[in-house]
Amino acid sequence: MTVFESLQNIQASPTMAVTQRARELREGGADVLALGAGEPDFATPDFVQDAIVKALHAGETRYTPVDGTPALKKAVIDKFARENNLTYNNDQITAGTGGKQICFNALAASLKPREEVLIPAPYWVSYPAMTILAGGVPKIIECPRADGYKLTPKTLAATITNKTRWLILNSPNNPTGAAYHHDELAALAEVLRKHPKVWVLSDDIYEHIIYDDFVFHTLAQVAPDLADRILIVNGVSKSYAMTGLRLGYGAGPASLIGAIRKLQSHTTSNPSSISQAGAVAALNGPQDFLYEWREAFRRRRDACLESLQRAPGITCTRPEGAFYLFADVTELVGTTTPDGQAITDDVALCRYLLEDKHVAVVPGTAFGMAGHFRLSYATSDAILAQACERIAKAAGTLKGSS
Repeated sequence: MTVFESLQNIQASPTMAVTQRARELREGGADVLALGAGEPDFATPDFVQDAIVKALHAGETRYTPVDGTPALKKAVIDKFARENNLTYNNDQITAGTGGKQICFNALAASLKPREEVLIPAPYWVSYPAMTILAGGVPKIIECPRADGYKLTPKTLAATITNKTRWLILNSPNNPTGAAYHHDELAALAEVLRKHPKVWVLSDDIYEHIIYDDFVFHTLAQVAPDLADRILIVNGVSKSYAMTGLRLGYGAGPASLIGAIRKLQSHTTSNPSSISQAGAVAALNGPQDFLYEWREAFRRRRDACLESLQRAPGITCTRPEGAFYLFADVTELVGTTTPDGQAITDDVALCRYLLEDKHVAVVPGTAFGMAGHFRLSYATSDAILAQACERIAKAAGTLKGSS
């Protein structure tokens, strides 16, 4: 299959499409409340901005080593030691233009044609597309609400085949906010020990956005004996409100990191030099503001939950991390709007909410789980209150809703 042929089998990012349509409606004068994009509304911390400006004035606008400056690699190594009790060397660290590039590079550098990548659903929208573009086969594993939208050891064991090359674990999860506890990761590790050819991509991008009593663990920390086949992907976009600066990093076996470095040398070369300077500041600097941001997200989460759980036909599971609600709206499928539009599926419902009620959310189908929608609460309390009120009123007017 050529790259062109593989592109025929994927669609542009659904979240980007929703954001673009919301932008178009807003430009046309509509009062659109956009809850589609996964982007913190906080300002990038001042000390990070200062580091970027300082780097600019110091002339740090030239090429850097392909996969990260020595200063950035040291900051990443120190972060893993400090926060995750993991030890890495320079040749086990890579940096790219966002966590998305690290994920794609890893798959493209390691997959043989038709090898399988296990992707628990609900999943981040880009995992299947990346797999296809890398020549692999996405194998979707449905993880229903009854299982907390999480992969169970029994399901994992039943899904692995001799074609399986990777398992992708995303915790806390986009779109559900579900997060794996230590014992849950340990149980999955027991299954993986029986399948030494299966590697794990651990997407930890929401590591610092956690709530209540949840304690974050990454798989390599829980099962150090599996570390030689685990790639941790992380970055500064979500935790430090640096989405547009596009800086992600990965840690894993030197052989894989070397292959990623070689691939990146022929595609983008190094990530932005000034973004790397900002990431060094973010990782090495004060972290106390993260608690304040978490508290703001937690307050927004609870307010949205309270509002939507009163709406007919909508059920939400309390997320333990990230900044999304994944609402089960299967009871609303099959209803009709007051003007006779049929709500045939979650896509139709989200279209109705956007076009008629001017609230932008993303249909669950985009994440591999029909009958749901994802709402991002990474925006102001006032916008969220108004948006949830609109959603609840819209649900109440659908004919046939209980």
